[in-house]
Amino acid sequence: MLFPAGTYVCFTIRLRSKVDLFLSRGCTILAADSPKPGEATGYNGGVYDPAGPAQPWEAFEDYGHNHWHNSLIVGEDLSDFSILGPGLIHGKGLSYGYGGNHGNYASFKAEQSGVGNKAIALKNCRNVLLRDFSILKGGHFGILATGVDNLTIDNLIIDTDRDGMDIDCCRNVRVSNCTVNSPWDDGICPKSSYALGYVRSTDNLTIANNFVTGTYELGSVIDGTWKKFTDEGHPRQGRIKCGTESNGGFRNITISGNVIEGSKGIALETSDGAFLEDIAITGNTMRDVFDAPLFLRLNRRNRGPSETMRPGTLRRVVISDIVSYNSNSGTSSIFSGVPSNFIEDVKLTNCFFAHRGLPKVSNPERPRPMPDWRTIQVPEQEQGYPELSSFGPSPCHGFFIRHLKNLEMSHIEIEPAIADPRPAFWLEDVQRADFFAITAPSQPNFALHNVTDLRIFWSRAAKNTELVKASDQIV
Repeated sequence: MLFPAGTYVCFTIRLRSKVDLFLSRGCTILAADSPKPGEATGYNGGVYDPAGPAQPWEAFEDYGHNHWHNSLIVGEDLSDFSILGPGLIHGKGLSYGYGGNHGNYASFKAEQSGVGNKAIALKNCRNVLLRDFSILKGGHFGILATGVDNLTIDNLIIDTDRDGMDIDCCRNVRVSNCTVNSPWDDGICPKSSYALGYVRSTDNLTIANNFVTGTYELGSVIDGTWKKFTDEGHPRQGRIKCGTESNGGFRNITISGNVIEGSKGIALETSDGAFLEDIAITGNTMRDVFDAPLFLRLNRRNRGPSETMRPGTLRRVVISDIVSYNSNSGTSSIFSGVPSNFIEDVKLTNCFFAHRGLPKVSNPERPRPMPDWRTIQVPEQEQGYPELSSFGPSPCHGFFIRHLKNLEMSHIEIEPAIADPRPAFWLEDVQRADFFAITAPSQPNFALHNVTDLRIFWSRAAKNTELVKASDQIV
């Protein structure tokens, strides 16, 4: 189906199997205005399709993850279709889930009848191609794909107020060559939620050669003006994150060749009893990261039916060839399990991390004076929401590593822009850790607390060290 140049004001468009939509250059699919609060209809007496009936498992997910039909473009139980072409999908009339302004967050709740809140929503589909178009202001999700297999997302521009794209319970997915600006939420976000009513993993996912950011004013990426926010305290999300919804698990994920600017870093989070295994993060560049470059989190929020709960896993993660420049440093990169459940088998190699040095405030999102680093105690947050900022400031400036087994770091450099008195590494409850060719400013760089089987060799950050056990020691 061909859409020539022009503006098409629409409520819900229902996709069909074996039907391709081609959005010509100069074509705009414009989301009609949703009904205002207390009104029954929106633009010209129209409404978006109903969200759908409530499901017994809705308590385990945000409302937006459990409903697909209340969208501008929707497809369910379909196969062999595509949306192509250089045109624009403009979600002007969609709800984006905030009250008043972008700084006043409102949780996902049941929308008023007739309101649309997603640009594209796909459920239980296969053999899907999304290529070459742009999404402006995509509502809660620019793209929500749930239970979609053999999905290719290529060369899109997404400039939006909430998540750019969520890849949930999907398999055999390629996300490549996209530009995503999502200042108030995540950019590219694999999930494995319970939204289908059963556990399903996200497997065989490649996220490659994308530009993700949270630093540009809404609409300025699509119109080519690239206007950066001038408010330093403005939240910058826009990151690549696996989680937090993690009932089904993640396997075989590659995150490679991406450019990440003015956003949060790369996060792997499993909190709801799922596995997160066999992950390669390689060849990515980061600049002006709003918090810390890397966050690996295994905890036990356990949001899901009791019969699906099990100890989660986060293991076999390889991170290499990362360049990160000018990141905030109140909180360091964090790799943290919980006392009863360790992260396992993590390797980092050939990485350069340059950060701003000891800051005056601990968290740019909620600025408070930076405390004396020697008094900082990082909370466990075993059952909390797995967000790096919830840990508060760190007593180290490179990596805070806790409840982890089998760690290898080689050819890693950590370079603060100004002097930072904190050690570069904090290891707590760590079993078997090898450090080789590590560079950091000359000072005691390894704070060791309940660490067993530690080796440090051929490093500028510390003398050659081999310890069977270290209780409370700095080297």
